[in-house]
Amino acid sequence: MTNPLLPRWDTQFQIAPFDAISDDDFAPALEQALATHNAQIKAIAENAQAPTFANVIEALETPCRELDQVLSVFFTVAGADSNPAREALQRDFSPKLAAHFSAITANKALFARVAAVWDARENLDLSDEQQRVLMLTHRGFVRGGAALTGEADARMQEIKGRLATLGTDFTQNLLADERDWFMSLSESDLEGLPDFLIDAARAAGAEKGEDGPVVTLSRSIITPFLQFSPRRDLREVAFNAWAARGANGGETDNRDIAAEILQLRQERAKLLGYDSFADYKLETEMAKTPDAVRGLLMDVWGPAKTQAEADAEVLTKMMVADGINGDLQPWDWRYYADKRRKVEHDLDEAELKPYLQLDRMIEASFTCATRLFDLKFKPLDVALYHPDCRAWEVTRKGKHVAVFIGDYFARGSKRSGAWCSAMRSQAKFPEIQAPVVINVCNFAKGEPALLSWDDARTLFHEFGHALHQMLSNVSYESISGTSVARDFVELPSQLYEHWLEVPEVLAEFATHADTGAAMPQEMLDKVLGAANFDMGFQTVEYVASALVDLAFHEGAAPADVMAKQETVLSEIGMPQAITMRHASPHFAHVFSGDGYSSGYYSYMWSEVMDADAFAAFEEAGGAFDSERAKALEDNILSTGGSQDAGELYVAFRGRLPGVEALLKGRGLAAE
Repeated sequence: MTNPLLPRWDTQFQIAPFDAISDDDFAPALEQALATHNAQIKAIAENAQAPTFANVIEALETPCRELDQVLSVFFTVAGADSNPAREALQRDFSPKLAAHFSAITANKALFARVAAVWDARENLDLSDEQQRVLMLTHRGFVRGGAALTGEADARMQEIKGRLATLGTDFTQNLLADERDWFMSLSESDLEGLPDFLIDAARAAGAEKGEDGPVVTLSRSIITPFLQFSPRRDLREVAFNAWAARGANGGETDNRDIAAEILQLRQERAKLLGYDSFADYKLETEMAKTPDAVRGLLMDVWGPAKTQAEADAEVLTKMMVADGINGDLQPWDWRYYADKRRKVEHDLDEAELKPYLQLDRMIEASFTCATRLFDLKFKPLDVALYHPDCRAWEVTRKGKHVAVFIGDYFARGSKRSGAWCSAMRSQAKFPEIQAPVVINVCNFAKGEPALLSWDDARTLFHEFGHALHQMLSNVSYESISGTSVARDFVELPSQLYEHWLEVPEVLAEFATHADTGAAMPQEMLDKVLGAANFDMGFQTVEYVASALVDLAFHEGAAPADVMAKQETVLSEIGMPQAITMRHASPHFAHVFSGDGYSSGYYSYMWSEVMDADAFAAFEEAGGAFDSERAKALEDNILSTGGSQDAGELYVAFRGRLPGVEALLKGRGLAAE
């Protein structure tokens, strides 16, 4: 019987035949796909003809369809719908894949052919895009260790394999801690909680097999619980469980794993001739150096800390007025901040949430894309990997552009957070290939599903990433869509969040779940007026995380990650009542893989640009100005990594922005 993961999929838009795939198919399919890819690489490396761009670089750009299909399906379900079998497979696959791709980089015959094309580049009649792909390919081999020999070469391969295993262990430990912990609530414990949270807690209890409501470590439940529960004792228990993920001792403890990851990254950088892993990692980003990153973060840290400390004084007085003496604690902040927002902005999130229906916010994100880029979205009836998933065909002027998949609800089998990935990326070589893009979120279920303001922003954020993938228009898959510098990749996503705050968008799509009535103008004004509420807190918890990440990778790897974390927080004067957004044992951005290592700052680096980029629309004809939308697509959304990120931004805006736009956008600029 043919393994359904391997043949060319004869399905609508070549979407994976999820209903025909079982967990038993993955291991044999991967073995066969790896063998096929190895043969492909061997043929390129051992080609007797003189190396050319076509027979080396374009040959490497020719995808191994079987391997792409296996990995796209497996990593989609491993992240969004895991189970014990898939977790075991991931533990087996990670070192195997690391060894496979490391062997390609370490292939001396192959690297010699890549280097020969690189050395002859001045005499080749290459387009700008081809020159870019050649540079990135050569650089990738060098940075992967292709020029290493002997013991250094062998050690590099060992390090890559071990890092792959450790990253998988870190992820699975975190998922286990998040999945296994819950706190049962009695009926009296529900007092003061809004209906949407009670409904979500009951649904979570049913999923856990409990008779009553529970608080879980899903952000869509624990965050509103900390925000609304008047029970300080229960808030403390819940917060401490949230903060302790990955640091509970036993088999799921991530502290030693994090320390070993940092040690191996430092060793890897040294083998390649860099002083630190941060120097190595940042060389290819817009920031270029650790000093540039630290400069940005510290420019923001001072104003944010000042605002947060002023806010803490106000919240402490509110707590004392409630008869609670002592210091404001991390499990108090969200509760009293919400009470303060009700007083100062007369805005109650429990009253706001019925106006933020998931389906209406999806519709809003689509409609903005229609107005900006003339995209149309038509529901698709296709088999997907979970009943919660939905799919749409994306078209423009009747022509197929992409398939978009949305997987929005939290469940125990899904890792926390939200992300966008491409099950297939856009390309024109060696054949035209339309993207299949997926957004994964963790919103609480409900009838109907209601979002918090942060949830709605997350939906728009991830859809901004999706647009970057869907509107890509390049020849080569390696530079398609979001294949850009890490500190540039968040620009389209953070920029798209601004359209959620456009008054006419909210006026049309923020309609009440029960009555269908549009959000009252008074509430709309309050929502927009409170956009920067508690921004000191939000900025401090983020910048602290980014500074710890940078410090982990700047110098010698710390033997004790928690001691190093504490040292950094002490040096910057971290406010006592605020914690890092991601403490080290659950800092998946940094330790689940190399993606955001030394790079968590990139959200803020991109925010410097997104505030300035949206201002370009406001300075022109408004949020839906057609000329600015075309410039955004032509210079950023369609170009992928075909040019240097800074050049792309300047092409769109005419200049690079300063940090002032960010501080102003966050309401942290000095009066």
